[in-house]
Formats: sequence, C-alpha cells, structure tokens
Amino acid sequence: MGEDFEELAGRYRDILRQAVYLSRSIDAEGELSTNQVSTLNMISAQPMRVSAIAKYAGIRVPSATEQVIKLEAAGLVQRMPDESDARAVLVHLTETGRKVLAEANRRRNANMAAALETLSAGEKQAINDAIPAIAKLNAALKS
Repeated sequence: MGEDFEELAGRYRDILRQAVYLSRSIDAEGELSTNQVSTLNMISAQPMRVSAIAKYAGIRVPSATEQVIKLEAAGLVQRMPDESDARAVLVHLTETGRKVLAEANRRRNANMAAALETLSAGEKQAINDAIPAIAKLNAALKS
C-alpha cells in the first residue's frame, strides 16, 4: 500500500466524522435526539453502567446521567441494581424503549438505503467488502 498509517488514520477519521454528522442529520426529524438514539443503541445488546455509557459516548458521567434520567422519564430505560456490585446500577432498555429504538433504526436504515441506491454496483460492493475490516478496526480500538 505504501501509505503512511497516520495519514490513513486521518483520512479515515475525517470521512467517519463526516458520516457521523450526516447520520445525525437523519435524526433531526425523529422524536429522539441523536444522542438519545445512540444511548439506546448502546444498551440494546446488554445493560450498561452510566459510566460506560459516558465513556462510549465521549461525555462526562453527569451528562450521561442526565441523558439516562430523560430516557427513564420517557419510559424507554430503567435503572436496576447491578447484581455484581451493590453500589452500582445498570441501565436496561424497556420494552417501549426497544420499540421506539427499532423505529428510529428503521428510519435511519431507510435513509441510508436510499443514499446507497445512488451508488454504482461496484461502489456498493466496495462498501460491503470494507465492513469486516472496519468491524475489526473497531474491535482493535475497543481494547
């Protein structure tokens, strides 16, 4: 490839940042903010501590707590004691939260699918082929 990895990293971060901004604009029409949808997506696979939500969202714990309080007031999440640590709580998605999140993700996916339709078959295939490498990169960043 012959490319400097720092330059590649910068180009990837730039395009990723642009994709995030555009993705967030999709949510402008929804009933939930982008941050709320992101929080719901984070806890959809498994309950999380507020501190973990803050870490993955790149925000401080008080901001994550405020987000959770708003989602809890809307009936979308529930805080429950962490059985492995009596001092901590885990944020769980409620059934209503799952339904609202599924609709938000459906809307996001429909908008993204419409954008994908504007690409050539080769461009769509290139994106499809890149997804496993991006997933591996994400896993490397997580550790």
